[in-house]
Amino acid sequence: MEKQSVYNKPVTLKNIFKFAVPTIAMSVFMSFYTMVDGLFVSNLIGTDALSAINLTAPVIQLVTAISTMLATGGSAVIMKKMGEQRREEAREDFTALILVNIAVGIIMCGVGFLTMNRIFAGMKLSLGVEGYCVEYLSRYLLFTVPILLMNNFTLYMIASEKAALSLVCSVSGGVLNMVLDYVFIAGFGMGIGGAAVATGLGYSVTAVVGFIVFGRKKSLLHFKKPVFRFNVLKNAALNGCSEMATTLVTGIVTMMFNWTMLAYVGENGVAAVTIIMYVLMFASSLYTGYSYGVAPMLSYYYGEQNHEKLKALVRDSLKIIGGISALTVAGSFALTKPLVSVFARPDNPVYELAVTGNRICTAALCFIGFNIFASGMFTALSNGMVSALLAFSRSFVFMMIAMLTLPAIFGVNGIWLATPAAELMALALAGGMFLKYRKRYRY
Repeated sequence: MEKQSVYNKPVTLKNIFKFAVPTIAMSVFMSFYTMVDGLFVSNLIGTDALSAINLTAPVIQLVTAISTMLATGGSAVIMKKMGEQRREEAREDFTALILVNIAVGIIMCGVGFLTMNRIFAGMKLSLGVEGYCVEYLSRYLLFTVPILLMNNFTLYMIASEKAALSLVCSVSGGVLNMVLDYVFIAGFGMGIGGAAVATGLGYSVTAVVGFIVFGRKKSLLHFKKPVFRFNVLKNAALNGCSEMATTLVTGIVTMMFNWTMLAYVGENGVAAVTIIMYVLMFASSLYTGYSYGVAPMLSYYYGEQNHEKLKALVRDSLKIIGGISALTVAGSFALTKPLVSVFARPDNPVYELAVTGNRICTAALCFIGFNIFASGMFTALSNGMVSALLAFSRSFVFMMIAMLTLPAIFGVNGIWLATPAAELMALALAGGMFLKYRKRYRY
């Protein structure tokens, strides 16, 4: 009974923050994995290597998309069963989904190694940048399985009321990543490949701790003899397809950003895009962390049919997202130059490109939080189709419309305007879906 105490508490801002703050902090530290690589690579190797990290990002996102789908969708399915008091069945499904992720990781690692040379050769990059891309990705792929397990164990720790432990793992992994980045690049001279190894080892912390934690029966969720139910896998895939779509199309959009920048500015433009994406990724991690934190609560209350708590949680969440949005917009505007200067010196042509781009892209922070929460909420409510519609429209349809029209009108500034424009269109769609399903879920 003690393990259910968090879900049985009244929905207040204090209790929401107790549940969500660790996951927000965890998400922020997770965003540091990539940012720290960029920081050390840009300062110790150069902006060509920084461009390579961004050019490999779409491939990495494709590799992790299926795991993201199973992690978010699986968490919703399993916590709904917990709310329905079908605990043993939920634990069997949990174990089965972890094994599926391991198999997926092995397959995706092999596919990545077989295809990466052809992918980068087709981009017509300079030999130096292409070499950096292959070196970074080949090391990163070695850690595919631990990275996929990290994605899953992070969410399941949150669902098992171990958000604080998840935060400790993320902080420990982030610190390890930072230390090893310097040791491998500056100390051992491993170059950009050392940055990839440092990131992989940082991710592995949560994977190792997860096996220890979920191997103990006193955990709310723990391993037991798996039962492979096709409906569970299907429902997890359907519920998490929005997150998979987001990951997939983010890779596609990143690739399109890179191609457009290569056409307008060259490889300096790709480096500038990388810096802007770091800033947006950091801000977005606040919203993602909050959504991850409250998702198990939404799923549990939905399974329990506790409409009063569900309504209160959604209402307070919108207020919190609005407050975070105001803070991130103000912070991004005020700190644009200091943030950019961390990655590129003022005498570097990348600097001015990134400063201008960040000031324009900051407008997107007014809308991103609500869009992320809306998609996550429908996933938690086991409505994967609506969640997928929101995510796919936001990340692909609206972004493609903006990318195909605005640069033709405004040039390079049109590339930066594409993100705020797409997020604004996505907000209109999210608002429509929110109102349409309000009576059905009674939030």
